[in-house]
Amino acid sequence: MQFLNPMSTAELESYVRAAQLDALITFGDVESAYDSVNPSNNTPFPPQWADLVRLHKLVRERKVTTVLEFGVGRSTLILAHALALNRADYAGEVAALRRSNPFELHSLDDMQEFIDLTLQSLTAELKPVVTLHFSPCEMASFADRICTLYRTLPNICPDFIYLDAPSQFSVDGDVRGISTRAPDRMPMAADILTIEHFLLPGTLILVDGRTANARFLKANLQRNWTYRYEAAGDIHLFELVELPLGKINRRQIEFALGREWLERL
Repeated sequence: MQFLNPMSTAELESYVRAAQLDALITFGDVESAYDSVNPSNNTPFPPQWADLVRLHKLVRERKVTTVLEFGVGRSTLILAHALALNRADYAGEVAALRRSNPFELHSLDDMQEFIDLTLQSLTAELKPVVTLHFSPCEMASFADRICTLYRTLPNICPDFIYLDAPSQFSVDGDVRGISTRAPDRMPMAADILTIEHFLLPGTLILVDGRTANARFLKANLQRNWTYRYEAAGDIHLFELVELPLGKINRRQIEFALGREWLERL
C-alpha cells in the first residue's frame, strides 16, 4: 500500500505554499480537541493541515481520477484542487481509460448548512470539478448489524473514497431503539459495504479517525483489502488488492499505480 510519511510543520508549510493551498484556506488554523464530540457544533471544523496535505498528496501521487467524499468541508477544496491538477497533467492519458466521471469530486453530506458553506468557499476554477450531494442519513442495518446509511449515493465508480461523515448526532431514526445520537455511541457508516462489489481493484479508502467505524468496515468487507492504521494521523487505509477485472482496469492500474503494483499480486 502506498503510504505517505508524516511531515514536520516546516515540511507541511512548504508543501502548502508550493501548491498554493493557502490561497484556498489560511495556513495555521487549529482545531479544538473537543470539536468533534460536541453535538451542538454546526460550523465546519478548522483545518488540520497534516490531514489536508495527506489527502492532496494521495490524490496527486496515485493519479486519482474520481473521488467519493463522505462529509463536505475544507477537505472538499483540497481534494478538488488536487483533481484539477491531475486533469491538467493527465487528461489525455485518462481519456483512454473509460472513466465516466474523470477528474470529478462527488461530496455527500446530510447537513445542508455545511453544503452551502462549502459551495460559497469554492473558487470559480474548482466549481466545475465538484458536485455536492445532499442526502438524509438514517439508522439502518447491514447483515443484521446496526449502522447508518445515506438514503442516496452518487452513481459513480470512485478510485478514492474519503470517509469523514456523517456526524453521529445528525442521523435520523433508530433501529430497535438504538441510535448513534446517544453521546456514548459513535459513527458507524456502512455505505461503503453496500457498494463494495462495484469497486475496482486499486481503489483506496481513507477513514479519518472513526476507529470503531473502521473496525466495522474491516470486519465486514468481503474482498481482498489490505489495511493499515497510522496512529500519528489517526487514519485507516484500505486498498483493494486484486487482479484487474480486465484490460481497461489493468491500464488504469498501470497508469495510476504502476506495473510494480501489479507485480506484487
